[in-house]
Amino acid sequence: MATLYVIATPIGNLEDLTARAARILGEVTVLACEDTRVTGRLLARHGIARPAHRIAYHEHNELRAGRRILRSLAQGHSVGLCSNAGYPGISDPGFRVVADAAAAGHRIEVLPGAGAIEPALIASGLPTSSFTFKGFPPRRSAARRRFLTADADRPHTLVLYESPRRLAGLLTDALATCGDRRAAVCVELTKRFEAVHRGWLSELAEQFAETTVRGEVTVVIAGDHPKFRRSARPPATSA
Repeated sequence: MATLYVIATPIGNLEDLTARAARILGEVTVLACEDTRVTGRLLARHGIARPAHRIAYHEHNELRAGRRILRSLAQGHSVGLCSNAGYPGISDPGFRVVADAAAAGHRIEVLPGAGAIEPALIASGLPTSSFTFKGFPPRRSAARRRFLTADADRPHTLVLYESPRRLAGLLTDALATCGDRRAAVCVELTKRFEAVHRGWLSELAEQFAETTVRGEVTVVIAGDHPKFRRSARPPATSA
């Protein structure tokens, strides 16, 4: 059976592409990518020849493009799968086609590489021994508070992605549901204007209520531990 290569690509700094990923990108017959233009710039930066066949694979065509990938695998072609940044399947499409390819008996090979979760977690200065990644929270405040409440009394560190437009709302809701805890807001990791803002949720909520943020954002929030909180989680209220 053919191989589906799941390839992690840089989240900002193009130097973070691994040598192994560069080799596989140049060897696969078919390359499925979130945006062919973004991946094309990565290939050009590293002098990698474009594969013979390219497939746009993103959230708007996931099922249709997934069928094309499976047909290519069934025909014996090696297929590379990558998103614009980080790992396919982590807050990006990828889970379905990987599951379908595995069910069809194809080999799945994941190429480790760049991602925002671990750099943000380590840079936050918060405990790393136990953490939970929850992806993007809901857009609306009421749903977001319910989402945060599910982990509010647990000891593990929480890692989230968020849109810069909703960052202030997330921090406000985290303060309301979790109490005042240590947290970090990581902006544009690995890029030229990378910044990590550490502090109490109350301080960060106030800071970003008045600050315009541009770029990718990862938020890290301490678990429910006396060492990392200065006010307890508010009592639950009925919706």
